[in-house]
Amino acid sequence: MNKSDTYLSIEELLSIPAISELHLSEDGQQVAYVKNTADWEENIYRDSIVIYEKGKGECTPFTEGTSPLWSPDSTRLAYLSAGDGGTVNQIFAESIDGDDRIQVTDEEDGVIQFKWDPFGKGIYYIAQSPESEEIKKRREQYGDFHHVGKEYRNHCLWYVELIEQVPNQLTEGRDFHIQEFDVSTDGDKVVFMVTPSPEGEDNQRGELYLLDRSSGEWRKLEGDKVVGGNVCFSPQATKVCYTASLREKGYYKTHIMDSTLEIYDLTSGQRIQPLLDFDHAVVPIRWTAKGILLMWQDKTNYPIGLLSEDGELDVLGEKSDGCIMEASITADGNHLAYRKAAPNETFEVYADGEKITHENVLLRGRLTSNREIISWNSRDGLEIEGVLTTPKEMDWNKKHPLLVLLHGGPAWASFPIHSSCFNEKYPVESFIEKGFIVLEPNYRGSSGYGNDFLKANYRNLGIGDYEDVISGVDALVNRGIADGDRVGVMGWSQGGFISAFCSTYSDRFKAASVGGGISNWVTNYVNTDLPSFIRMHVGETPWNDPEIYAKASPTTYIQSASTPTLIQHGEKDARVPLPNAVELHKGLKDMGVETELVVFKGMGYSSDKPGIHRAIMEQNLVWFLKWLVN
Repeated sequence: MNKSDTYLSIEELLSIPAISELHLSEDGQQVAYVKNTADWEENIYRDSIVIYEKGKGECTPFTEGTSPLWSPDSTRLAYLSAGDGGTVNQIFAESIDGDDRIQVTDEEDGVIQFKWDPFGKGIYYIAQSPESEEIKKRREQYGDFHHVGKEYRNHCLWYVELIEQVPNQLTEGRDFHIQEFDVSTDGDKVVFMVTPSPEGEDNQRGELYLLDRSSGEWRKLEGDKVVGGNVCFSPQATKVCYTASLREKGYYKTHIMDSTLEIYDLTSGQRIQPLLDFDHAVVPIRWTAKGILLMWQDKTNYPIGLLSEDGELDVLGEKSDGCIMEASITADGNHLAYRKAAPNETFEVYADGEKITHENVLLRGRLTSNREIISWNSRDGLEIEGVLTTPKEMDWNKKHPLLVLLHGGPAWASFPIHSSCFNEKYPVESFIEKGFIVLEPNYRGSSGYGNDFLKANYRNLGIGDYEDVISGVDALVNRGIADGDRVGVMGWSQGGFISAFCSTYSDRFKAASVGGGISNWVTNYVNTDLPSFIRMHVGETPWNDPEIYAKASPTTYIQSASTPTLIQHGEKDARVPLPNAVELHKGLKDMGVETELVVFKGMGYSSDKPGIHRAIMEQNLVWFLKWLVN
């Protein structure tokens, strides 16, 4: 068979490179980015840094590594790499011709993130605090153990000059955990976004601190907001910009997605919110001479824009023709690079409006599916959008078996771009090739539709999600394009939870696949690394409101379950631990429902081995062919 008559195979889907971490040099002439590819022979993913030089008009592989950052004078590139024979990431710096490569750090546990100082003489970096001598001695005497919630190692900030290479810890004696930081253009100040500890529960307690490097003075930037996301200085170092949420007890009041952009005046102490009527979570990327570069989600678009001093927001790029997920801009605001996926395509890099990569060439000459945005009303009248994927040569007069693919989150969304962009577990192209159509609902709680929609699943998990899904199924059945007797549901994480709920709560689905999903909210509450996530969505602990936990749990309805269910779960998933999968599997087996449980050894939410993702995809394809087609 000619390849032009076929869709991409599962291996080909997983072989499409993923582009990320782009950085534009200050002279606007070079872009560095990371290209992640599958090495099937070694069964690993490889990260390679690629450099685009505007003068040459081409992209050239540079080295293996991540997090590339150009020096302020645009002559050197720093990046993270384990180096030759290393096991943890260190900072390396070298010129573009590779003649003067130096290893800048030698941290025992590696470097987490870094930034150049404004003059290119040294580098600020975050690394884990050293292990205490007390714990080292205790381990030698008794063996290894850990006091939960009491013993942890914070992220600390260090500075190292490239010549001397003697690290100096700038946060010594400070009992906080650094999430993000920025350095002022004059190098005199450092602003920190911190939490009390690295514990997941402390993520909702973010605060700002300021360090004056010349005097060594620390200052807490007092306020009534929880901070998160990113933080950046104004060019004059008189203000800082960040994302903030109301500091109140309750659902999304302390969640970064229900947030505003805030600016703190370091001179007056005044705080302003320049986008008060903007119903989207906004992330500041960089404060330039022309304004603050911002990114936000607007339904299934991710626009970027410059916010000027007078409060005007100028949207950059062409909002309607793609999804921009990452951007880099020069300090003068004159040059811009970003990563964008056009509809039905995968991501490419653009520099000053010109496309400089050509990853979509892998899709040319092959059959590809078509994605479009559709909408319907849920049972309570709430409008729901979703992405409908069909063959390009769709027979609209025929009923097709339908698969519902549910995104994770829930504060995330499905987008009308190529399925390989955010999906390593469900082979959408293979499903289309086998005659399925695929619906991806942006159910209540999805991001990009405003704060009211984001909070619409509060104390309504499970049943509210189910109504959004089943009303979408009914809409396609009523249009005559979906076969109501051949409908399956699948998803991972939050999508796995909703799939599990659909499989036990209803007999509408002929097959389900539950990936890394919650089956019992109490089980998850006592095992997860982030119980606050659950309290934000149900408003209480299971001890104070057991009824809401039972109402939202798929296992509550296990006695009426009849849907054949494939359960896939990472052995080391900390957010949705394995007992969820074991409990659902045991319950379904006891009820005589067809079920399979596959546990992926050593895997958390996702895997670092492409072979595992191939196995996950193949298992899902076989499962739905068995129950809906064969």
